[in-house]
Formats: sequence, C-alpha cells, structure tokens
Amino acid sequence: MDLTVYKTSPAHNDFRSDTFTTPTVSMIESLASATLGDAVYNEDKATIDLESKVAKIAGKEAGLYCVSGTLSNQIALRVNLLQPPYSVMCDYRAHVYVHEAGGMATLSQAMPQAIKPKNGVHLTLEDDILPNFIPDDGEIHGAPTKLISLENTLHGMLFPLEEIKKISAFCKKNDVKLHLDGARLWNASVATGISISEYCQYFDSVSLCLSKTLGAPIGSVLVSSKKFIAKANHFRKQNGGGVRQSGLLARMASTAIDENLPKLEKTHKMALELGKLCEENGIALEHPVHTNFVFVDLAETKISYDILRQVSEKYNLKFASGRIAFHYQISDESFEAVKKAVLDAYEIAKDNKDDVVAAPKFYQAQEAN
Repeated sequence: MDLTVYKTSPAHNDFRSDTFTTPTVSMIESLASATLGDAVYNEDKATIDLESKVAKIAGKEAGLYCVSGTLSNQIALRVNLLQPPYSVMCDYRAHVYVHEAGGMATLSQAMPQAIKPKNGVHLTLEDDILPNFIPDDGEIHGAPTKLISLENTLHGMLFPLEEIKKISAFCKKNDVKLHLDGARLWNASVATGISISEYCQYFDSVSLCLSKTLGAPIGSVLVSSKKFIAKANHFRKQNGGGVRQSGLLARMASTAIDENLPKLEKTHKMALELGKLCEENGIALEHPVHTNFVFVDLAETKISYDILRQVSEKYNLKFASGRIAFHYQISDESFEAVKKAVLDAYEIAKDNKDDVVAAPKFYQAQEAN
C-alpha cells in the first residue's frame, strides 16, 4: 500500500469540527500489530490494552471502549441512575442534553434539568446548582436530582477545577452522582496543565473521546470503577455497541493518544490568535476563547450563511457556521486563509441590513459534535 497519499490530510482546510481529522500513516501502519480477538467476549488484547491505558491516564480502575461519545455518555447516565423518577442536571448547551437524540429521556427515563449558567460560561454550585436542586426529601410531586453531568470543555470553554471540587463535595454529601462528559478533557488538561487524573478523581464516571481532538478514527472510552464498567458493558451490549474485532480501531486510537496529545497546544494558539483578531476588529464572539474553538456571533455581526458559503468557497475552506474548530491537521496556509475569510465575511456583512436567518439543517448538524 502506498501511504504517501496520507501525508497531507484532506482535513487540512476543514474547520467544521475537530472530528474531521483523518488517520495518519503511523495509525495505518499500527494495524499490522493489531489483534483480532472478539472484544464482546473481552478476548481482544489491543482493546483491553486501550481500555487499561485510558483508565490509568484517568486514575480510574477500569475502562470500556465505545464507538462514540454519545454511547459512552448515555450508558454512563444509565448506570449512574437506579430507580425513576429522577432528574439529571446539566448545562443547557450540554452535549448529553442537546445532541444525543433525546437519549437521556429515552434510555434512562430521566427528566433533564437544563440550566443556563448565570456567568455564561459554566455552572456554579451557588448560583446554578443549589437554586435548581431537587432534593429526595419525601416530596412526591417532583423528580429528585440524582445525577449532575458536567462537560469540560464545553464550546471550548474551561470548567474551573475549584468549582468542580465544590460541586463534587456537594454531590457526595447529598448522595448525588457526578458524571463528566470529557470529550475534550484532553484540551482542558493541555490548556491548564492539570492532569487528566486530577480532573477525573472528582467524578463517578468520565467519558473521554478519542475521535475528536486526538484524531482517532472512531471511539470513546468510559472510565470508572470495575463494578461500574461491568454494568456499563451490559448496557453497551443492549444498545448494540459491542464491536467484535475492535482491536483494529483500538490500536489506531492508542497511536493517536501517543502521537497527537502534544499537538493540541498549537490548535489552542491558532484559536486564541483568531479570537484576538476578531476582538481587535470589532467582530463579536459568543464565548471567550479558551482552547480550540472560536464562536463568531452571527446574529450580532449580521454574517449570514450565504456570506459564510461565499467566503468559504473563495478561500477553499470548509466551515458551515459561526463555530470555527481547530484541529492538529489544519495547515498553516488554511489558518492564514481562515483569518482573511472571517475578516472578509464581516466586511460583507456590514452592508447586510437583514436579520440573519436560521441555519439550514445541514449547517445545524455541523455544530452537534
């Protein structure tokens, strides 16, 4: 096989999501050492090695390889919850609430408590959780809050460790489980210098994606205690998530962890530079830029989707919304081009007197991951 074709990724100009990265030469070469055991029967060494590797990084007893972050999140919610009625509290923008096809209600029969944080960035114990917490105190008209699900990073924004500690202590005191959608916890760790294991120690379960910022083709690992993971495996099977010869995917994912984690810092620098450029030119942002995402406020800037399409075609770029995602395969040329494209879009939009129309469904889908 001629692997030279893989030296330049087709994703070099794709800013839609950090999920668009493509397998590297070394990932493909790693398939030569992949094992072919049946992972449903827990007989595949490469899969077991990956699960153990991520669990060790997270400081947890065990891991479970899943085909997606949606699957690992949803089975984690299900394992954490025992007897309905109950509620799950989360940020109103949380992936588990907005982008997982109503799985919380369908699979766990849970009532979502979607909270808009008062600080606009992350939930806090005092301002958001305590005022909305439903205690299990014998009052029969409500569904007690039995699980809180946090996300780090969320829209690229960091969740402060000190606030996590406060929420974790509250959960332990009140017999409430705490889950972390850590799809991009790798980014949080790189940005703050706080280890993955230090973050994870405050949670009962953590989902760590491999196919997003790290660039593996497929997968997420759910980490927790051995007892928790054993039950999670039960629900993974129930939801059709058992993969037979997953060693092929696991080996590539392990390679991605080893090779790509050090590359995330550059993606943060790119995003921060673009964010600063926007601020210097009066281009409104929806959120502060902390890691690898820049959210241009399309409504405030009057940048329409037709304008986005126009500038993306002009500069040979792929982005479909105000969310501009950076990943490690973005080329320097594409980075320079996206800066010009955003400035051009803003200049064109200055003459746009109409309200920005809602995104077509295709574009809305791009913000789901």
